[in-house]
Amino acid sequence: MDLRWKHKLLSLEQTSGTGDDVATLTVETPDGVFKLQADWVIAADGANSDTRRMVGADFTGHFFQDRFLIADVVISKTEFPTERWFWFDPPFHRNQSVLLHKECDNVWRIDFQLGWDADPVEEKKPEKVIPRIQAMLGPDVEFELEWVSVYQFACRRVDNLRHGRVLFTGDAAHQVSPFGARGANTGVQDCDNLAWKLAAVLKGDAPLALLDTYHEERAWAADDNLLNSTRSTDFITPKSRASLRLRNAVLELARTEPFARPLVNSGRLSTPTPYVQSSLNTPDSDVFCGLMSPGTNCADAPVQFSGPSGTHNGWLLNRLGQGFTLLSFGPGAQPVSVGNVTAQVLEVGKDLTDAHDVLAQRYDARPGTVYLIRPDQHVAARWRAFDATAAQVALKRALALH
Repeated sequence: MDLRWKHKLLSLEQTSGTGDDVATLTVETPDGVFKLQADWVIAADGANSDTRRMVGADFTGHFFQDRFLIADVVISKTEFPTERWFWFDPPFHRNQSVLLHKECDNVWRIDFQLGWDADPVEEKKPEKVIPRIQAMLGPDVEFELEWVSVYQFACRRVDNLRHGRVLFTGDAAHQVSPFGARGANTGVQDCDNLAWKLAAVLKGDAPLALLDTYHEERAWAADDNLLNSTRSTDFITPKSRASLRLRNAVLELARTEPFARPLVNSGRLSTPTPYVQSSLNTPDSDVFCGLMSPGTNCADAPVQFSGPSGTHNGWLLNRLGQGFTLLSFGPGAQPVSVGNVTAQVLEVGKDLTDAHDVLAQRYDARPGTVYLIRPDQHVAARWRAFDATAAQVALKRALALH
């Protein structure tokens, strides 16, 4: 792989139904225009994706009529604790919201809600920004502006994450408001989901149907993120009288009533979305508790393992490897293969030790329990005892070969 700077995509055409499906890209560079062909194109060109327009992909959802001023401020001395703070209608910024959290090197990020009528160019000027920040921090706090911008946010996604030979990821596939750290996190999760599937198809180990499950699973995750982000946005910046009254009532009750405090929605922080309805899952045939059901992202746990210099402390997820894994709680499991794909065995008690009994608890495991884990560290299937035939069938299903 090589990284090419100053390359601009001018057009993208796809051929299909010929037995030799390819994408042809026309690229502009300082040295001229050239064409190249690709089996697959991963479009990660952001919220204003040109690739999305070129393939005619729809991008639908909510585009919020509101603006926020974002400022990174260097503060050498402050009494603010290192935690995320949110103000609703504070005295220094009436009828609007303000967000504050700490970054590295004494940098604090501040978000001021401005409203839709604010002029983005004017609001970014130092003579407008500095008084806002000074009113918030107090007259005695010294600070230095490092970066300022004005943004507008949206909650929407592309109609299909796969358009022929083009696969959309990150902001090109979906946009969420920034409340809850769901933007970059979900972009990384897109890549985790897509990488192993695309590799399996390119190697001839899985059919194209496996790539269709990229949309199936990640669109489900995007919709879950959009739902949570939209709810947070509606609480932080109410767009109706009913939403405003609900928000204000929750804030007032939260002063004295514990039951109301969890209702304060300043952004539900991002967590991986379990693919509980994925067609790649093998449903349970044995009785388990609700933990770690097929489609769930694997929980981590502290483990111990042996190395050249003795026993080491580590974490389960770092020991799973990059392919399919049969996590076996005790002896008995054997590797299973489908074509060139093999699920190797990672045996608890032999390859690693559940030193604190946390691993078995989190996986509802007892002696003989086996989990089939995908390359992106999601559970594909699980059993109370190893069965080679059942494991091979589950592996085929996880490769969309069923």
